[in-house]
Amino acid sequence: MTENIKKDIDVKLLAGAILGLGIGLAGLLMGLSSGDKSPFLGWLWGCSFWLSISIGLLMLVMIFRIFNSRWTPVVRRQQEHALAAFPWLAICFAPLLLIALFGGENAGILWSWINPESPTVDGITVANDVLHQKKAGYLNLYFFSIRLIGYFAIFCILSAKLRKYSFSQDYDGDPNWTHKGMKISAFGIPATALALTFGAFDLFMSLEYQWFSTMYGVWFFASGMRSALAVTILGCLYLSQKSFLNGIYKQAHQYDLACLSLAFTVFWAYISFSQYFLIYSANIPEETFWYNIREINPNTGETSAWFWVSMGLIFGHFFFPFLYLLFYKNKINGPRITFIALWILAFHLLDLYWNIIPGREIVPGAYVGYEARPVLGMHLFWGVSSLVGVGCLCARAVLKSFNANESEIIPVRDPRIMESLNHHE
Repeated sequence: MTENIKKDIDVKLLAGAILGLGIGLAGLLMGLSSGDKSPFLGWLWGCSFWLSISIGLLMLVMIFRIFNSRWTPVVRRQQEHALAAFPWLAICFAPLLLIALFGGENAGILWSWINPESPTVDGITVANDVLHQKKAGYLNLYFFSIRLIGYFAIFCILSAKLRKYSFSQDYDGDPNWTHKGMKISAFGIPATALALTFGAFDLFMSLEYQWFSTMYGVWFFASGMRSALAVTILGCLYLSQKSFLNGIYKQAHQYDLACLSLAFTVFWAYISFSQYFLIYSANIPEETFWYNIREINPNTGETSAWFWVSMGLIFGHFFFPFLYLLFYKNKINGPRITFIALWILAFHLLDLYWNIIPGREIVPGAYVGYEARPVLGMHLFWGVSSLVGVGCLCARAVLKSFNANESEIIPVRDPRIMESLNHHE
């Protein structure tokens, strides 16, 4: 790739980041002054999509390291470049935390439990809500802030260490870098698992703090892994077509990645169904309302538009990818695997939308006091702006990582590199 092309791409990504994030930040300021949640929900949705992908990539790098997989070095290097996005993701989430800390009377505009005076569905305030009182030791602003900073510290430190160990080995060939990568992965996997689990609790589940599910963190893990595998497939195919990985990234690599994608498709469905089944069976109001506002119009009791989004996730995010990836040719054919990878990313975006956007709106006297937001609204506009802005910012970070290490498109001195280059089905 020539310097002029690199510069042109970099300028376009920078322009996209400035435009998308500029619109999103303007929405946050407007929402803060008017009390409208839509820009905040949209910002959280747009940022979370890229965060989930990055967390999935981090987990995959560490899993490949800890198992010392012989076929993965070629693929792992591309994922390591993508980990450069974490510091920028931390910056993108900072406005939400700053508003929570310094937003005054609107500090709880996104997470209502932050403001003790926020009304609840029972016509009382958060401060007088017994459900919040029982959770106040965990759901308090300062502990919440420390946790968010801690999550991103874990992601950023682990990513920086893994990248350093891998890139350093290209220069001196010291096998100790491999051992260091394995050691930090042994620590990093449980640390990242805890961070992503409690991160899902804090960022998404606490939007409706009266609801809880112990399986929610596992859902976020499964979603992140699916999207990360899809991005890995798309990235490796692109680099192969552009001659960077031509003859290096082989059909066998693609087949293995597609098999992993099929496995996590089943795992996502298992977790999502299990959560629904357990809550449905227990039939406890503090749990069932979360699904009710995603299925039922609280004013009429009839099926709402969100119900069809739910059906779309069942058939579009599980059944279709599951059946599609069962066929061998769909795993090894470039255009076919590209299609399903893009499909999975699109429905992962819809899955996050379904989990985040309905939100909580107080409607006195309505069904359990909740009214789901419309499927389409201003939150979609703000969300797409943030999605584009954060995506361009992350893509620019990845591009700079490639430019800084362009001679090492693969880990040339990794002990497993020859096995990875000669990998076959």
